[in-house]
Amino acid sequence: MNIKPHENIKLYGMDSYFNEIAELYIQNKMPNKILLSGKKGLGKSTLAYHLINYILSENQAFTYDRKNFIINSDNKSYKLLNNNTHPNFYKIDLIEEKKNIDIGQIREMITYTNKSTFNNKPRFILIDNIENLNKNSVNALLKVVEEPNKKIYFILIHNNEKNILNTLKSRCLIFKINFTFDESIKISNLLLNNNLFNLINYDLINYYNTPGEFMRLIDFAKEKKIDLNNYNLEDFLNYLIDNNYYKKNKFIKNLIIIFIELFFLKKYKFTKAKNEFLVIYHNFLCKINDTEKFNLDDESLFLEFKTKLLNG
Repeated sequence: MNIKPHENIKLYGMDSYFNEIAELYIQNKMPNKILLSGKKGLGKSTLAYHLINYILSENQAFTYDRKNFIINSDNKSYKLLNNNTHPNFYKIDLIEEKKNIDIGQIREMITYTNKSTFNNKPRFILIDNIENLNKNSVNALLKVVEEPNKKIYFILIHNNEKNILNTLKSRCLIFKINFTFDESIKISNLLLNNNLFNLINYDLINYYNTPGEFMRLIDFAKEKKIDLNNYNLEDFLNYLIDNNYYKKNKFIKNLIIIFIELFFLKKYKFTKAKNEFLVIYHNFLCKINDTEKFNLDDESLFLEFKTKLLNG
C-alpha cells in the first residue's frame, strides 16, 4: 500500500483545507507562499499535489473532480506531474543520505523561476521537508519568495515536530493540519479497504499515529513477512532492535523511538513510584534527543533501552 503522494488520486480527510485554498484561488486571493504544517504521514504532500492538479487541469480534458476530491488519472497534468516533467512544476526535497536541503538546490530552483514559460498558467514550487533547509538555503529561499515572478506559487511542507526559522514561517499563510485518533483510523481503513485492527495488534497502536505511519508499518510488515497481530509492544521492540532494522532506515528508527515513548506511557499507568519513573523517562528522552542532535550511535541507545528498561 506504498502509494507516493504524487500517485494518490484520492484525497482523504483534507476536504476543508482543500476547499479553503481552492476558494482563495477562485477569488484571486491565494497567497504566493503557503505552508502546510503538521506531523509526518497526514497527507500534506498529497494535498499539495491535489491542489496543483486542480489548478493546472483547468481547461484540460479530465479536469479535477472537486466534489469527490479525485484526480483523473487520464489528465495530462497528472501524467506530467507523475513523471516530474510538468513545465509548470518544480519540486525540492531532501536528497537521500543528505542531512540538509542545500543552497545548490535552491539556486537551481531560482534559475527555473527566471525562465519564461510556454503557457500562461501558474507555476508551482513544492518544497517538502522544509525543516531540513540549512541557514544558507533558507536565506537564499527568502530572497526569491519576497519578490517572486508573476504567477509563481510556493507550497512548503513542514513536519511540525521540528522547528523552522520564524523568518520563513512569518512570510507564509500557514495551514496547521491535524487529525484526531478516530479520523486517522477512518482514513487508514479507507486507504487499506480493510479494518486496521484486523492487521495490527492493538498493543502497537499509538493514539498519535498518522495514516501514513500506519501504512508504512504495514508495508514494512509485508516486506519482512511479519504478522503484526502476533506481537505485543515489548516483543516487537525486541524484534526491531535485535534485527538492526533501524540501521539505514529512518522510518524504523523513528518508529522505535515512538514505540519507546509508548512503552514508557503504558508502564507509567501501572507503576506506583510515578515520580521516580518520570525521572527515568525524562533522562532517556534527553538521551534520545542528544543522539539525534549530535549524531551519536543509535545502536548504543537502543541496546541500553533493551537491556536496562525493556527486559530489565
